[in-house]
Amino acid sequence: MTTATVALEESRRQRRGQIYVALAAVAWSTAGVLQRQLTLDASTQVMGRAVFASAALLAYVAVVERGRVVEAFRSIGLAGVAVALCVATASASFITALNHTSVARVLFILAVSPVLAWVALGEPITRRTGVAMALALAGIALMFGSPGEGSLAGDGLSLVVALAFALMIVITRWRHDVSMAPATCLSQAILVVAFIPFASPGEIAGGDVVWLALLGIGQIGLGFALLTVGARLIPAAQVGLITLLEVVLGPLWVWLALDERPSTLTLAGGAIVIIAIVIQTRGAPAPDEEPVVPPPH
Repeated sequence: MTTATVALEESRRQRRGQIYVALAAVAWSTAGVLQRQLTLDASTQVMGRAVFASAALLAYVAVVERGRVVEAFRSIGLAGVAVALCVATASASFITALNHTSVARVLFILAVSPVLAWVALGEPITRRTGVAMALALAGIALMFGSPGEGSLAGDGLSLVVALAFALMIVITRWRHDVSMAPATCLSQAILVVAFIPFASPGEIAGGDVVWLALLGIGQIGLGFALLTVGARLIPAAQVGLITLLEVVLGPLWVWLALDERPSTLTLAGGAIVIIAIVIQTRGAPAPDEEPVVPPPH
C-alpha cells in the first residue's frame, strides 16, 4: 500500500469521525426544546429518559454485535465501566447543577472539556486545532457574557460535568479498539437504578411518554451511539471541539420551535463557534503536519 493510499484512507477515517461526532452534537442539541414539553420533576425526567435510552442503546448493541450482547458487554472491561460511570456522573451532575445556578454558567464551565481532555490525554495538537479551540472558547464566552455570580454547589457540579465528560472522551480515545456503546447503555441503566427511588413514575402522562421517548432514544441514545463511533476515529481535542455544536444549536431549535429568539450575544457567539468548527474540520491534517503545541508533561 502506497503512502498516498494510506494518507487518503486516514483522511477518510478522520472525516467519518468528524461527521459522526457532529451528528451526535445535533442529537444532543434537541434536549432543550424536548424538555420544554415536559411537566415532570427533574428526577423523573432523568429516570424516564434513561429507561428509553438504555433500551435504545441495548438494541443498538444487539444489532451491531449481531446478537452477541453478553460478549459485547464483557469486552468493554474496566475501561468501559469507567466510561459508564463518567457518563452517568455527567448526566446527573448536569441536571443537579441547573438547580443551583444558571444554564449559561453551567455550559460556560462545561466548555472547558476539550482543554481538560487534551491535558489528561497528552495528545499533541496542531496550530489549526489550537486556534480553533481558542476561537470556540471565545465564542462561548461571548454567547453568555460575564458568568456573573454563581453558587459554590452549582460551580462545583458544573466542573464535575466537565471533568467527567473530558475523562469519558479520553478513555474512549485510549481504548479506540473497543466499542463503548455497551458502556453508554450501562450508564443509563445506572441512572435508572440511582434515580428511581426519587422519581414519580405514576405522574408520567401519555404526552410525557412521547417526549421522554424522543429524549431517550433520539437525544441521548442516538447521540451517545454516534459519539462512541466518532470518538474512536479522531483526536480528543477535535471531539470536544465539535461537540460544542450542541451549545450553538440548542438555542436555535428553541427559537424555531417555540419562537424564543436568542440574544444578539448568543447569535454572535454561536457564529464564532461555528467558524471555529469549520476551521478544524475543513480538511484532515496532512500526514506530515507536525504538531506545534507540545503535549503537557
